[in-house]
Amino acid sequence: MAENKQYITQVQDSGTVMISEDVVAAIVSNAVADVEGIIGLSTKPGADIAEIIGKKNWGRGMKITIGDSDELYIDCNVIINYGQSVVAVAKAVQEAVAAAVESMTGVKVASVNVNVCGISRQ
Repeated sequence: MAENKQYITQVQDSGTVMISEDVVAAIVSNAVADVEGIIGLSTKPGADIAEIIGKKNWGRGMKITIGDSDELYIDCNVIINYGQSVVAVAKAVQEAVAAAVESMTGVKVASVNVNVCGISRQ
């Protein structure tokens, strides 16, 4: 396992399950993409290079923090489609992300913070 990745550890009867933060990031990304009114995550230029040199989550449009009790704190930077209610879309993102992560991983999501970084016509 790579040293710069965090894992959520769940002890089961038959062994241990470790869930990488990359798995959680994929779930978050897909959940955000499924919300009506979202154009996508706001990524920064150079995000691919930053990941290669070990700057996890930099520029991917989200930040995932694993708490001491394996609860998740998720920040999403999104771009919303012009003409949509910003508050309604942000609330839908919060609900979709929390539901998807909790149902797929069994891990409690403590918070989902949505940062609206832009509005675009598409």
